[in-house]
Amino acid sequence: MSGAKIYVREVSGRYARWRWACVWITQAVYYGLPWLRWNGRSAVLFDLAARKFYVFGLVLWPQDFIYLAGLLILCAGLLFLLSAIAGRVWCSFACPHTVYAEIFMWIERKAEGSRSARIRLDRQPLSAEKLARKGIKHLAWIAVALWTGTTLVSYFVPIHTLLRDIADFSLGSWQAFWILFYGSLAYMNAGWLREQVCQHMCAYARFQSVMFDKDTLVITYDAERGEPRGVRRSWRRGATNRLGDCIDCSLCLQVCPTGSDIRMGLASECIDCASCIDACDSVMDRIGAPRGLIRYSTQNAMQKGLSARQVLRRIARPRVLAYVGVLALGLVLYIAALVTRVPLRLDVIRDRIDAGREFAGGKVENVYRLQVMNMDERPHAYRITVAGEEAVELVSADIIDVDAAASRMVAARVRALDAAGASPRRIRFELRAQDDERLRVVEDAAFLARSD
Repeated sequence: MSGAKIYVREVSGRYARWRWACVWITQAVYYGLPWLRWNGRSAVLFDLAARKFYVFGLVLWPQDFIYLAGLLILCAGLLFLLSAIAGRVWCSFACPHTVYAEIFMWIERKAEGSRSARIRLDRQPLSAEKLARKGIKHLAWIAVALWTGTTLVSYFVPIHTLLRDIADFSLGSWQAFWILFYGSLAYMNAGWLREQVCQHMCAYARFQSVMFDKDTLVITYDAERGEPRGVRRSWRRGATNRLGDCIDCSLCLQVCPTGSDIRMGLASECIDCASCIDACDSVMDRIGAPRGLIRYSTQNAMQKGLSARQVLRRIARPRVLAYVGVLALGLVLYIAALVTRVPLRLDVIRDRIDAGREFAGGKVENVYRLQVMNMDERPHAYRITVAGEEAVELVSADIIDVDAAASRMVAARVRALDAAGASPRRIRFELRAQDDERLRVVEDAAFLARSD
């Protein structure tokens, strides 16, 4: 690949429509979620200061990090499955870099014109018109980039609070840093680097081929049908010694965002965006030739002449079925873990300084610190009970109130009615909500029957 600037030509077609549908869907989710409200707060909020993650009605604490790790593993498994079936479909339709590059190129076309107009503009000497067009483009890029960075930070700071701080010039240093940092990345990657990210910086492009096999759907050029290529006025069925269907118009190269020529074979920089398919199909329509000179197909299909039905049947091959099985099992386990998760946690710490105090009548008392975490979005009153192999009783308050999505530290004094016997003993704390029997946790602890 040369280092020359790539001027991407605008293309229309079914894949272009699907790509823009993905742009609208992904950005509606990304820009819209911070504005959604849930129980008086942001529906999705990663409150690092309070160490709580809010996802609609779900409140996750640092102890629940395993759920985030599980979600990331499931997403990675889904990416592997999609790659085995349809190649780099993630890159072409949902990758953030691809999405923002599409948005930035749309702005560029609106500000500077079509591909040929942009080429002429860059070749022109500096003028007022050139400065105006370039200035409008970069101002629009910067605006989108800064709003993208602001939206990222709004997942960690409520959007209304963040915008008020920006308006009052009281934005914190870390918030300002991440807005500028992420905004700068969006501006540089989607505006300036573009194809270089896919060609040289993206790790996925380096290892994605190991997930491909001969039945993976990729963008293919039918060389048997298209060669020898050449220019002609029309395509005539049945003509002798005719050229191939490819008229060498180079539109497939002009619409490629990474500057890859699919006619030279699949390259690592190809992101399967299918722009070349849309461009080639439009040319085939104009010259009266069948569509599909460039199409989604597989290596086996091209070598063995498989039909579209046969290609689809080969999707359900052992490798794909293994991915589906593992992913389905993981998804079932993940959903089961979330459904059965009790939004309540109890940590018990024995006070080593004030433990094993002896009282009249042979009684011994231990003091514990109970960390009660109410992970529910409703406040609850909890009852504390204690039991053990030997007779023990709770001599401190047994009812505590904890606010919604809050934690509270309380002291619990436990007294053994008989100090004789082995030490330490095993006792068990039980915490149960007064208004919901399902909110119940049990935690073991050690009881010292004699002073240390």
